[in-house]
Amino acid sequence: MKAKKRSSRRSRCNTEVELGNTGTHSGEGTIRMIIDIHSHVWEYPKHFGDGFRLQAKRGRADVELDLTVRYEEYAQDAREETRTVVFGGKARLSGMWVDDQYVADQVAAHPDKLIGFLSVDPTQNNWEKEMHAGHQDMGLKGIKLLSMYAGFYPNDPSLDPLWKYAQKHRLPVLLHTGTTFISQAPIDCTLPRHLDPVAIRYPEVRIVMAHLAHPYEGECVAVIRKHPNVYADVSALHYRPYQLYNSLMLVQEYGVWDKLLFGTDYPFTTVDASVDGLRGLNGMLEGTAFPRLDTDQIESLIYRDGLEILGLA
Repeated sequence: MKAKKRSSRRSRCNTEVELGNTGTHSGEGTIRMIIDIHSHVWEYPKHFGDGFRLQAKRGRADVELDLTVRYEEYAQDAREETRTVVFGGKARLSGMWVDDQYVADQVAAHPDKLIGFLSVDPTQNNWEKEMHAGHQDMGLKGIKLLSMYAGFYPNDPSLDPLWKYAQKHRLPVLLHTGTTFISQAPIDCTLPRHLDPVAIRYPEVRIVMAHLAHPYEGECVAVIRKHPNVYADVSALHYRPYQLYNSLMLVQEYGVWDKLLFGTDYPFTTVDASVDGLRGLNGMLEGTAFPRLDTDQIESLIYRDGLEILGLA
């Protein structure tokens, strides 16, 4: 019975997004759309403290990143029809705060293209009130958590109201997992192992671990394999191609390609750069005996219907 259940899930996760009259046609005639499950909206540098901005230089070879978000530029760098999940983020510890109303306003400007998530920092007062308002008053469709940046553990009992609310209202929860350049952000808070007990207690909540939890991909794969409703996205990984190759080979060997969702992490990178990076990984291996990544699985990842999987379709 378990094998049949997994097969059903694999079939669902590998479906492509179908469009009416736009999009890219596959060789089989299916009209496809890209779903970017991980993108940001904020006003830079207004929504960030000076410490965050200065430490962000560690993100790319000690050069300050331009984290300005411009939807028109984002759309320009997406050759194919794209729908996008966007969020801001709240983490007082790290000096980042984007009000949910700002996110809702950006979504309202492009309602046919953007799906908004609210964010909360559970270390701050009134976070439950903000969660209810973001969902019920502003119409935001999911929750983004920055556990490492805000300094909390996602499995802490104090967050039970969040997980209960997400389960009751069928809100997907996407969390930053993996590394950071912010000194005061405790890495231990972001480890995938802390989401294992959450998924055990709240098995109906659809959870996404961002960035394949790099460089803790092994833990990430272990958690997404054992929980039917836990996934990972591949955002902001393509510019470390050898690391991404090894991460996806781990995914391939464990048979969990179907648990990956496409994402960019814009403005850190773009749709086209992310797609090209994924498609180019096997090119590094020419002249070697290294095993190749399954190109059909890479294409399925690029066009996976993340909105359907997360209950947002």
